[in-house]
Amino acid sequence: MSTAWLWTPAQLQDALGINAPEALTGVRGLSIDTRTLDAGDLFVALRDVRDGHDFVEVAFAKGAAAALIDQNREEALAGLGPLLPVADPLTALEALGAHRRAEAQAQVLAITGSVGKTGTKEALRVMLSAFGSTHASAASYNNHLGVPLTLARMPLESQYGVYEIGTNHPGEIGPLSHQVKPHIALVTTVEKVHIENFPSEEAIADEKAEIYGGLCQGGVALLPRDNRHYDRLQAHAARSPAGRLLSFGMHAEADIRGLDVSLFPDHSTITASVCGQRLVFDFGAPGQHLVNNALAMLGCASALGLDLEKAARRLAQVKPPKGRGERLTLQGHGLAFTLLDESYNANPASMRAALALLAQTPVRGQGRRIAVMGDMLELGADAELLHRGLAPSLEQHAIDYVFAAGPLMQGLYEALPASRKGAWQARAEDLIAPLCAALQAGDVVMVKGSFSSRMGEVVKALKARYFEGASLRPQSS
Repeated sequence: MSTAWLWTPAQLQDALGINAPEALTGVRGLSIDTRTLDAGDLFVALRDVRDGHDFVEVAFAKGAAAALIDQNREEALAGLGPLLPVADPLTALEALGAHRRAEAQAQVLAITGSVGKTGTKEALRVMLSAFGSTHASAASYNNHLGVPLTLARMPLESQYGVYEIGTNHPGEIGPLSHQVKPHIALVTTVEKVHIENFPSEEAIADEKAEIYGGLCQGGVALLPRDNRHYDRLQAHAARSPAGRLLSFGMHAEADIRGLDVSLFPDHSTITASVCGQRLVFDFGAPGQHLVNNALAMLGCASALGLDLEKAARRLAQVKPPKGRGERLTLQGHGLAFTLLDESYNANPASMRAALALLAQTPVRGQGRRIAVMGDMLELGADAELLHRGLAPSLEQHAIDYVFAAGPLMQGLYEALPASRKGAWQARAEDLIAPLCAALQAGDVVMVKGSFSSRMGEVVKALKARYFEGASLRPQSS
């Protein structure tokens, strides 16, 4: 039976090995950020970019049930509310995550990959919710803080848990996968992402493959059959605790194989063979680059022994997450146009995929296809070359205009023919005025760049200028 408490005092005591305050009756959630804290949460005062202990008073003012703190700060924080003093709050958060993982009966899935982690995680949340209570990582909580936090937030009654695991340095995925202890581990793809922190693309593949090492004994490893590093991933999976290896993709030897794909502006229709069972289904997020992810999701359903027809039908309800392909119609100032919001992050592979999606999206009337592109970061010594290397994709997909921001994108912009040049600026914010001045009715505008390049500011400005207070709705075909 479901309980109102995520954690009772007795459970906290068992996990942390300390006595809970008498005033504490239970906590309804966990938070490491007072900006998103809800009443009844346990506030975990971590030391990261800022010291969480400086916000304990704010947490209690917002209704926190208790605060997990460094025992050396107990005297200074006494009287603010119920305190759980420990030697190290991060270690204690990991202990909460480990305790909940050990107690939970959920089937647990872990996802990593150079591209597509968050979208796949969200789509699996949608699919698995058709079969039972599903808990999944919030946003992109995929690092040394987000993974234990997500584990500690998992309700005991969850039937499925979906965990995203990320990395930008060697040695990060393995420890996180061992915390999650998944029954199913999935690598979406391996690409040249965060390459500045790795000696080679092969080293990135090795790091991604560490997710298989955390599998429960006899678990299932899912591998991208079309990826050029497939053999390398397979070798890692074969040495892992996996009892079964499943591959997905368009490759003729894939266990979950795409047989035919029809691309539409707002979805894809896919014919697939899933371990020998033929399925035809719609996937609600458009784009060729997402087809393999959809196949991987059905691979997860097969590994879990779920009704594949039901799982496939559920995938029609998937929509792109905010900042990762969300499609909106904006209007105002005498025009209406389509916005593809890809502003959350970018690397060469995802940028090419976004340009392909832009090319696939129909314009109206005399509309043009406009790419608004910000710097792709963490690409190492080849960064400038990788940016210039996008020029053939712009040509291939007949992108009409390019607006670019950032020093790395300057090289690409300067290499473009004059007919494709919209504007270049050092900062994303400075693109807003020339972009708005150039917009015409019927245009399709795609905005993409690494998070730190602040392309989200362009999206926010477009929504503020053209939204006009009406409800934003995904555009239908």
